[in-house]
Amino acid sequence: MRRPESVEQLERLLAEQLYVVDHALALSIFLALKLRRPLFLEGEAGVGKTEVAKALAAGLGTDLIRLQCYEGLDVTHALYEWNYPRQLLEIRLLEASHELDGRKERTEHLFTEPFLIERPLLRALRHPPGEVPVLLIDEIDRADEEFEGFLLELLSDYQVTIPELGTVTATEPPIVILTSNRTREVHDALKRRCLYFWIAHPDFDKEYRIILTRMPGTPQRLTEQVTAFVQELRGADLHKMAGVSETLDWIAALVALEQGQLDEAVVEDTLGILLKDHDDIETMRGDRLRALVADAKARAAAPRA
Repeated sequence: MRRPESVEQLERLLAEQLYVVDHALALSIFLALKLRRPLFLEGEAGVGKTEVAKALAAGLGTDLIRLQCYEGLDVTHALYEWNYPRQLLEIRLLEASHELDGRKERTEHLFTEPFLIERPLLRALRHPPGEVPVLLIDEIDRADEEFEGFLLELLSDYQVTIPELGTVTATEPPIVILTSNRTREVHDALKRRCLYFWIAHPDFDKEYRIILTRMPGTPQRLTEQVTAFVQELRGADLHKMAGVSETLDWIAALVALEQGQLDEAVVEDTLGILLKDHDDIETMRGDRLRALVADAKARAAAPRA
């Protein structure tokens, strides 16, 4: 696997994977690769944090190993566990053949490689030489603080100890990307082990380029009006802001409905694709929605600098 030799080369690599990246984010990714440091990406849901890891892995031609975090995630499910059904079957086979006889050496092999189930973190550490994977630790803010503590050691030394097998050390550290939607504050100790970047919602020009990149062939007027509408929508006082992923879903729906431009009735009927909160949807109905559609059309029609 050959890493990009410049920020510009990295930008081209991501562009080939249809990921629109600004220079500041590309610089952070490049430095994480160059310095072999984890990259911590934080931002609202739907701004493209997870897509960074996907695009990077695809562009580098390497494996993406994803650990989806959730409340209650423990080391067993993240690192490794033993294949208990297979171990039990092996014990029964030994009993049937009268080979157990209480001898320790008869059962020691139950805790060897054939009975080990690798979970994402262990797979990332034990990658084949020369095949450095991208390890995505997704939504770390959903995991418990105890799991954060475990990651501190793992990301410091890139090694873990399996009592039955000994210490496992990565021959070369994986490329690590952590993401957080900031549903809670992640401990500073974990952030200090990483390079940090906040991915904000895109401005008009960037979101417009994202739509053109991901959905080529979409009518220009519709693309401009949708971009303007979403930009205006993010300025409203809502519980949950629409992300880029919702923008792409929405414009795909409008194209499927053969819309060449925003229509107020269709916008109201499809608002649930953009907004995932019932109160937000109700807040935007009626006069407020009509005004927003009108503003979006006017903004899209105005010449851009």
